[in-house]
Amino acid sequence: MKRFVLLMVILLAVLQYRLWFGENSVPEYFQLEQQIANQQQSNTKLVERNDILREEISDLRRGTGAIEERARNELGMVKQGETFYRVVGSTSSQ
Repeated sequence: MKRFVLLMVILLAVLQYRLWFGENSVPEYFQLEQQIANQQQSNTKLVERNDILREEISDLRRGTGAIEERARNELGMVKQGETFYRVVGSTSSQ
């Protein structure tokens, strides 16, 4: 009977070692769970960015309003007959 109890204790110790320190252990499980959560958060941000880009592409394909807006903001273009004013702030280094 003592051998059986000793064998069971050794078996329990081996299983506990594998549970806490071996391959696919509990700490590794929690680490992987955290990595999955981080990746899902990153994926959500990328999906939102892709949706914005899709909307922008469809706006550019549909009409000239979006193209005109981009030309004004990014290239500084103005319509004929308009006057462009640039306000430059003063930088005071005191």
